[in-house]
Amino acid sequence: MIDLHTHTTASDGRLTPRELVRAAARAGVTVLSVTDHDTADGLPESLDEGAASGVRVVPGVELSAHSGGADIHILGYFIAAAEPGLAALFEALRGSRRDRVYRMVEALRSAGVRLDVEDVWAEAAGGTVSRTHVARAMVHRGIVPTMGRAFDRWLGRGAPAYVPSNALSPVEAIRRIRAAGGVPVLAHPVLLPDDGIIPGLVRDGIEGIEVFCREARPSEVERYARIARDFGLLMTGGSDFHGETRFGGDLGEIDCPAEHFARLEARASSSGCVRPAPAP
Repeated sequence: MIDLHTHTTASDGRLTPRELVRAAARAGVTVLSVTDHDTADGLPESLDEGAASGVRVVPGVELSAHSGGADIHILGYFIAAAEPGLAALFEALRGSRRDRVYRMVEALRSAGVRLDVEDVWAEAAGGTVSRTHVARAMVHRGIVPTMGRAFDRWLGRGAPAYVPSNALSPVEAIRRIRAAGGVPVLAHPVLLPDDGIIPGLVRDGIEGIEVFCREARPSEVERYARIARDFGLLMTGGSDFHGETRFGGDLGEIDCPAEHFARLEARASSSGCVRPAPAP
């Protein structure tokens, strides 16, 4: 099994990088990409555990971009995480995410919801902070019964405490990934408000699309596969595993077909910037 979309405690996942790789091994996953939000902090431990557990770990990231009122997530595969420009971007995005949390907590308090920002930091435990941590803090404080309720009532798009993601544009996210030797891929296109966004992303330099994702029905998988073929894009897939049912599926639940991973790997190799690591 090949799972190219997972998260750890370095961002909003429930498992540490080492725990994630071990869980993947138990689930029968042989190739795993760790794609934390706006950070590569979990990669060294993931790669180390992959070598020990017999799981090939592909270094990745998921950058959060925003354009025209839409949140657009760009996955980067086979990145050189220590590339100076990418490292500087991660630091800037960390500050932007913390500012976003302050604004969400302020909006909640203005609406009469008593939540302290320290509760959110405690949930993040030093990782890249996100709306997910705000939702978890709300559940743990007894403000809402479930994370789904937190998003539906307070944190989702159009809700009282919704705050757009950082101002990183899709074209800049794509440029940064490519500068770090990575292959940029559009994450879960089924969550986009409009497929009409995709041609612009192709012009911006996107090289692939996550055709196989948990949210997509079979008809949607075929639609995005057709779009990928029409634009000459790579096809990828993954569970978007976070370790809880509200976000993503189980490890290996969505399998990226081997032939599509081989094409992704070949694209990374042909870039001349980053050579894929050999299989363990």
